[in-house]
Amino acid sequence: MGREDVSDMNEILLLLLIASLPALVYPLLYELGGELLRRIGIHGETAHHSAALVVSCSISLLLCFAFRTEVYGVISFNFGMAPLFVGILCGTVWDGAILAILQLLLYGWSFIETPSVTCLILDTGLLLYPLLFLSSSKFKVYARSGKYALLSLFLLVGGSISTFWPLLIRKNSIKWETYLLLTAFLITIFIMIIGLSVLYSIESLKEKDKLRQQIQTMSDRCVQRTERFQQLMDALPISIVLTDSQGTIYHMNRACQALFMSFSPAVEEGSFIGRNLEILLKSYHFETDFLQKNLQESLTSAGKLTPYEERVFYVNTCRIEGKPPLEEGVMVTIQDMTELESFRSELNNLDRLNLVGQMAAGITHEIRNPMAVVRGFLQLMREKSPSTLDHYYRIVMEELDRANGIISDFLSLAQNRPVYKETASLQKIIHELIPLVQADANLRGQSIEVDIEEQVPEFEMNAREIKQLILNLCRNAMEAMEDHGQLRLRTSLLSGAVQLEVADTGPGIPEAKLDKLFQPFYTTKAKGTGLGLVLCRSIVERHNGQISVRSEEGTGTTFLVVFPIS
Repeated sequence: MGREDVSDMNEILLLLLIASLPALVYPLLYELGGELLRRIGIHGETAHHSAALVVSCSISLLLCFAFRTEVYGVISFNFGMAPLFVGILCGTVWDGAILAILQLLLYGWSFIETPSVTCLILDTGLLLYPLLFLSSSKFKVYARSGKYALLSLFLLVGGSISTFWPLLIRKNSIKWETYLLLTAFLITIFIMIIGLSVLYSIESLKEKDKLRQQIQTMSDRCVQRTERFQQLMDALPISIVLTDSQGTIYHMNRACQALFMSFSPAVEEGSFIGRNLEILLKSYHFETDFLQKNLQESLTSAGKLTPYEERVFYVNTCRIEGKPPLEEGVMVTIQDMTELESFRSELNNLDRLNLVGQMAAGITHEIRNPMAVVRGFLQLMREKSPSTLDHYYRIVMEELDRANGIISDFLSLAQNRPVYKETASLQKIIHELIPLVQADANLRGQSIEVDIEEQVPEFEMNAREIKQLILNLCRNAMEAMEDHGQLRLRTSLLSGAVQLEVADTGPGIPEAKLDKLFQPFYTTKAKGTGLGLVLCRSIVERHNGQISVRSEEGTGTTFLVVFPIS
């Protein structure tokens, strides 16, 4: 091999390296350009991809043109065709236009020195530019194999034209040798290899970037779901603790932290992480034997009621299955059951009281029959006895009537029968009762003031029970007053409700006794049964209403009853 052959070989290798520059420079510019564009506020993959592609391919085109040469003085090396075709196919229309214009300007400069339109068209592959631009959009949606095939086809055609046309033009002045054809063929192959290597570098980097974006998206979703899971756990009113298989706490929600801090107020928030749960619960005197037992017996979920001082907690353990590399763990939930257990105890007591009430109702019903017989015989004995004994008979019969009234009120409370309601007018019921109440007040030397709101609409009620309610409240008021007292009966319309007001001018009730007024058998009257107000409250509650009382000693007492009418 002669000195000229060695020089040609060195130039060929240099041109190969220059043409391959985009494969090396593009990844670097892609990363640096992407970071720079993000800093100046330009986001998106297209922006830094285009910048990196145009810059790297432009550098390659400039250097390929600067170091262009010919082999054997006939065949020219146009390795710049590879980065040019890749840039047109992989970039945007503007990217391809910039590269194509640059290539034409470079060869246009040589055209000034050596005018030849044929050289300009064939060396640059200008005839293929329209096909390249038309294929660019479809090229981007092809799979990698399709992209390689299409690029290889364009480079094969373009490279063949660029390398073989000098031989065809000078066919009369040169001798066709095998080495010339082989050289032209090898140059075409090198152009294809360079183009494919540049395309491989670009596609590989884009796939890595796409994979990185997918990983980032998955990471962001994971963080969001973790935050949502944390928010969900913190929103739950149940205390939740997560431990590893050794029982070491690695997470707990806010409710659990608040619970443990209520046990140890001096402990700082977050100091429970890393501690052993069983030891921590033992320090608060919780029963923990079942924790290890549940885990040793591989129970998926198990719980137990655990007392703590005056409170009751339900501690539940749930195994968390973990596949390598994740470790198995345990979720422990602690729920304060004190209030629920109290309700359960009260419900059991109510069941027992209900049973006792049913039995007492049956017994009192049977008592009324002999009492009626006793009262009847007392009346017969009174008629046949001297008048000096009338006073004693009257006392006995009054006490029998009082006992019968207690039994009647007790039966009304104990039966708790369903209320059958129908639409009725409260004003009409009060108007019907006024003569009866007025007659009773006249006998006592008292007066009545009635103020009825006539615009109160009708609503669903049990008229018989409402009458009983009004009569009981009115008679209680009159019994609490002396002569010349005044009873005030008033109704008013509220927002979505009607208010019934029964007031007296009696001595009033001490504040200490107000809370006991609605307790069974509690009374402030000498001859009261203590069941009248209890029965009134029962009637009001069956009508979904509310009853309240306000009183001032020396001024009087007012009962307020509110019924919903919406």
